[in-house]
Amino acid sequence: MTKKFDAIIIGAGQAGPFLADRLTTSGLSVAFIERKLFGGTCVNTGCTPTKAMVASAYAAHLAKRAEDYGVSVGEVKIDMKRVKARKDKIVADSREGLKKWIKGMKNCTIFEGHARFESPNEISVDGKTLTADKIFINVGTRAFVPPMPGLDEIEYFTNSTLLDIDFVPKHLIIVGGSYIGLEFGQMFRRFGSEITIIEMGERLISREDEDVSLAIREILENEGIKIRLNAKCIGFSKRGDEIVANVDCEKDSPKVSGGTHVLLAVGRAPNTQDLGLEKAGVETDKRGYITVNDKLETNVPGIWALGDCNGKGAFTHTSYNDGEIVAANLLDNDPRKVSDRIQTYALYTDPPLGRCGLTDSEILKSKRKVLAGKRPMTRVSRAVEKGESQGFMKITVDAETKEILGAAVLGVGGDEVIHSILDVMYAKAPYTVIQRAMHIHPTVSELIPTMLGELKPLES
Repeated sequence: MTKKFDAIIIGAGQAGPFLADRLTTSGLSVAFIERKLFGGTCVNTGCTPTKAMVASAYAAHLAKRAEDYGVSVGEVKIDMKRVKARKDKIVADSREGLKKWIKGMKNCTIFEGHARFESPNEISVDGKTLTADKIFINVGTRAFVPPMPGLDEIEYFTNSTLLDIDFVPKHLIIVGGSYIGLEFGQMFRRFGSEITIIEMGERLISREDEDVSLAIREILENEGIKIRLNAKCIGFSKRGDEIVANVDCEKDSPKVSGGTHVLLAVGRAPNTQDLGLEKAGVETDKRGYITVNDKLETNVPGIWALGDCNGKGAFTHTSYNDGEIVAANLLDNDPRKVSDRIQTYALYTDPPLGRCGLTDSEILKSKRKVLAGKRPMTRVSRAVEKGESQGFMKITVDAETKEILGAAVLGVGGDEVIHSILDVMYAKAPYTVIQRAMHIHPTVSELIPTMLGELKPLES
């Protein structure tokens, strides 16, 4: 039996529920398909659980520093079972709240099972056939597990499975020195693990400017995290109960010994391999990401791809924004495009990094005339008063148009402070709008006008 709908949404990640709400509110009938957990990566294995655990790790770190603030608390102990239970409740509440919202949508029918294309407008799910003129693919990504010598001989985790443990690993070896690896590394270091981060590149988070990478490395090393860069030919072996990582680095020992557990944090892969895309004629790139245009349309009329699976962003906010773009074009006669948005994201180490726009290295390649400002957090009163003065803030502007080109805030509140810059960038207003604004004291944001009043030519 075939069931006809106006639209089919595959996947309950961040773009899906929002789009379902907009479509059903507009009077369209929607089939909503989810094969496993509502909420997608963000709710189940991404932002929600990791930031819940980051909060527990921060509490432990602050408790250990209590004497710095004149407070005596005694021995600090980590109860990972309670840490996990707290995280699990937050995740479950978020997931159930989302599922309840979708179930309550008028004209929306939920199908729980695996969706596969049978044709450009037909989807099969657990023996049922659904048809619609509009189909939205929102299937997300999963942790990528690369082939490595000896990997089948050891116990290893991905970011998803590491969230399920209720103990503190004695020595966690992390392969990958980017956002996921760094957040988990600092988190478990604060829980009490010995941490070694192995990175193939010449520095951590290579997409960032070198000064940002170096500052983050210093922050992590000050907490006792060991970092190995320029690692080649990474592999593993067992020595009794110990895990040995073979690391052909330019410096230090070719081996990391004494490991008890391994986290692979080396990237993501799209969940597109088993959707039957070939039956619909939907094109993907060589990595499996669905090819889309500026309006998130695939090469097949009537099929869109939203969220991480389209390769246009790897964040909750980009996924949600995908849903907004599609809804605006379909329902509001508002021609929005992916290329209209400004790149922005955060790294949730402590202190966090808030980023927007272009990096300095990208700006220098453009050969335009630019001005830049930079201020260490040691010169930000709010950071000093909180006893959290690591990091810096910096900003770069076009010398002729006075528009802001990019900014980074590595410091306390950096993930929130960055929005005061981002909003002005979207308004295409000159940086003088912020420079002349009166900000509240004492805050971190109040130093942005000061920094903008001290601009100098950007040095290469």
